[in-house]
This record gives sequence, C-alpha cells and structure tokens, in this order.
Amino acid sequence: MASSAAKTVEQYLAELPDDRRDAIAEIRSVILENLPDGFVETMSWGMIAYEVPLETFPDTYNKKPLMLAALASQKNHMAVYLTSVYGRPELYDWFVSEYEATGKKMDMGKSCVRFSKLENLPVELVGEAIARVDLDEFLEIYRESRS
Repeated sequence: MASSAAKTVEQYLAELPDDRRDAIAEIRSVILENLPDGFVETMSWGMIAYEVPLETFPDTYNKKPLMLAALASQKNHMAVYLTSVYGRPELYDWFVSEYEATGKKMDMGKSCVRFSKLENLPVELVGEAIARVDLDEFLEIYRESRS
C-alpha cells in the first residue's frame, strides 16, 4: 500500500497484513508515549501522521497542518518520517550517530527511515527523536525554514 484512503488510524491498521500491522502498531505506541504536548495523531497524506493542528498554527505555506512525524506501510517497506530530524542538522547528526551505534543497518532518506522488519529499526531511538523537539522548537524550525 503506497497510500491509504483510510479515514481513521484503526481503519489504516486494519488494512495492513498482520506482520506490518504489528510493527506499525508497536512504533505507533512508542511515538504516542513520547509525543510532546500540542501534537495530535491524524490520518494525513495516506499515512498515520503526528501534526500541529491548524487551530494551533494556521500560518502554513500550504494551508495544511505541519507534520512532526508519520508512519506508513509502503509497497516494498515500512517507513517512519521524522521531519524534525531533517529540519535540524545537529538532531540529524545525533540521530544518525545513535542509529549507527545500535549496529542496525540504516536506510534513510532526508526524513524517511525505511525498514522491512521491526527488528531492523531501533524503535526506542525513534521515540527519543520524537521527544527531543517540543511544539515551540518545532514551530521555530518551521519559521526558520521559511525565512
């Protein structure tokens, strides 16, 4: 599934094969445990997304909520998107260093960490990355990127 038409997280999870449902659900749980105040879980862009509600920050370039992170089951892999890691070079360097220290093979684009099996992803590190950027800092990252 490259993108889902599911309207709820529960619908999205129900569409997944058992192994992917279990993996996405475990990562989701870690994200929710570490999600800073002010972000909400939604379905957006065909993925499970963790966003700043427009009621909190409506001044976005595309009039859509700003996304801190997302989870997706793609055709050939699963992915967790960490936009805050992409937005702060020092956070990116920390994340890459910590990831490499786990001994797990990293497959990462700009913000997308791809994996085929849950054991290939340092799930607790994803939680740490989510917890490192609170709402105010995330909005600062966004404002800096737009100036």
